[in-house]
Amino acid sequence: MDKRIFLSSPHMGKYERKFIDEAFLSNWIAPLGPNVESFEQELSDYVGSGGGLALSSGTAAVHMAVKLLDVTKGNIVFCSSLTFVATCNPIIYEGAEPVFIDSEPGSLNMSPIALENAFKYYEELGKSPKAVIVVHLYGQSADMDPIMEICNRYNVPVIEDAAESLGATYKGVQTGTIGKYGIYSFNGNKIITTSGGGMLVSNNIDGLQKAKFWATQSRDNTRYYQHSELGYNYRMSNVVAGIGRGQLKVIEDRIKKKKEIYEFYKSSFIEIEDIEMATVRNYGEPNYWLSVIILSNDSKVKPIDIILALEEENIESRPVWKPMHLQPYFEEYRFFKHNEEDETSVSEDVFNRGVCLPSDTKMTIEEQEYVIEIIKDLFREI
Repeated sequence: MDKRIFLSSPHMGKYERKFIDEAFLSNWIAPLGPNVESFEQELSDYVGSGGGLALSSGTAAVHMAVKLLDVTKGNIVFCSSLTFVATCNPIIYEGAEPVFIDSEPGSLNMSPIALENAFKYYEELGKSPKAVIVVHLYGQSADMDPIMEICNRYNVPVIEDAAESLGATYKGVQTGTIGKYGIYSFNGNKIITTSGGGMLVSNNIDGLQKAKFWATQSRDNTRYYQHSELGYNYRMSNVVAGIGRGQLKVIEDRIKKKKEIYEFYKSSFIEIEDIEMATVRNYGEPNYWLSVIILSNDSKVKPIDIILALEEENIESRPVWKPMHLQPYFEEYRFFKHNEEDETSVSEDVFNRGVCLPSDTKMTIEEQEYVIEIIKDLFREI
């Protein structure tokens, strides 16, 4: 195709320009300003959180959450293995040690069984994690009740990495608001975007104020520039916050379109036994950020075949995240499987058999049909 079909690209609407123009007309271009404060309030209201802190990235939000929980050198932090590297990098920033937790079959998210085993293992060593970072993968919530029950029993706080799941719910509650801290990403490929940015949310307003202090270079409240703590340049600018305000107005439309894309793939592939859609769990409603297919173990068509066939037609797709415990940088750290008797972990199995299909909200029905036919042709040829 001449026109590229993207995996998930920014989708600008009619509201963003108004807030951006206000920033330009008022010359409020530099970091902070009315759009930042309004975006924090509007997003907090949308998810039902006590407050929010607009930051330069989702990674910065994870970092601030990790610091707020006093993670430091010598500590361990349990973290989902099947995720993007930004989830666990901040653990290393603070000199702590990540311990990776496998996924459960079905949701692809953190396995409560593996999590429990990790707690028991370290309990026998007289150790406990400083925090647990749970990822809501590809827009679907992890099964938070058993995860929170385990963490509460061990008195360990939870950070929700909801970078991919803004707008998704768990038993009627927005992801990102169940644990101690939640984070969202507004990267260009997310359900809504600010071009780049993130948000830390919590009911702990004092914690958010402390993170705000750190994120603005830890500048003391003095007439001159004085810094008594290490700080970071992590705050969101007034311009990009304006984009976020406009995007937030149409988030329900974006979720609706993402769901339509998922359902169309599901109905179109129903007769191909080797293709299974990533399961939607009945405990919540995803935001359907990316539509993921999982191929059967004995499928003659492999994920790379689908990716290359689409690539030839100028269509973007990609593998499922490569688990962190398989990454060269992180392979030295301990990993707990969902089932220790299995040779291959759930997260590695999903990586080996999964493909993220184009889920762009600007994609037309005709373009999605074209994607589907390319994939169907591969199965017709075998």
